[in-house]
Amino acid sequence: MGRPTLFLTVGLPCTGKTTAARHIETAHDALRLTKDEWVKALYGPGNPPLAGAVIEGRLIQIGLRALELGTNVVLDFGLWSRDERSALRRASADLGARVELHYFTLTPSEQRRRRDRRQADAPHTTWPMSDGELAGWAAGLDVPTPGELDGSEPLDAPPAGFPTWHAWREHRWPPSAH
Repeated sequence: MGRPTLFLTVGLPCTGKTTAARHIETAHDALRLTKDEWVKALYGPGNPPLAGAVIEGRLIQIGLRALELGTNVVLDFGLWSRDERSALRRASADLGARVELHYFTLTPSEQRRRRDRRQADAPHTTWPMSDGELAGWAAGLDVPTPGELDGSEPLDAPPAGFPTWHAWREHRWPPSAH
C-alpha cells in the first residue's frame, strides 16, 4: 500500500469544492470531511464563526488520524489562507502522507449564479451570502501559487509568535468554542 494522500480543496463558496470532493472521495477511496455538512447538522440555519473553526479543527484531527491509519482524506472547506494550507502540508509530511491541493475559481458572475441556484434548489445545504460578502471573501483569499499547487514550493516557516506549525494549528483551530 502506498502513502496516503491528503486532498485539500481550496476556493471560495460556490466554486465546486464539494462536488469535486465527492468525486475525489469515490475515485481515491478517501474519507471526505465537509465542514458545511457538520455545521448544518449541529446548528441548522446558524453559522457561528467560532463554531466553524472548532469544527474544522476536529475534522482536521480526524483526517490526520485517518492518514496515520493509511486512509486517504479529502478536507472540503475553503482553506483561503496560505498559512492554513502550509500547516496542513506540514502535518501531512510529518505523518509521511502526500498532499494534493485542488484550487477552484470562477468568475464572480458565475459564482453568484451558482449561489442563487443553490439557494433556490437546496437552501438546507447553504446559508445566505450577499454579493458584498462574496467580494470581501475574494479579497481575502490567498491564491495558491503554482509551486504550492504542484508541491514543489518549500513550506513556509510558521507565522511570527508560533514556534511550530502544530502550535499555529492549535491557535487557528481551537479545541473548543469556550
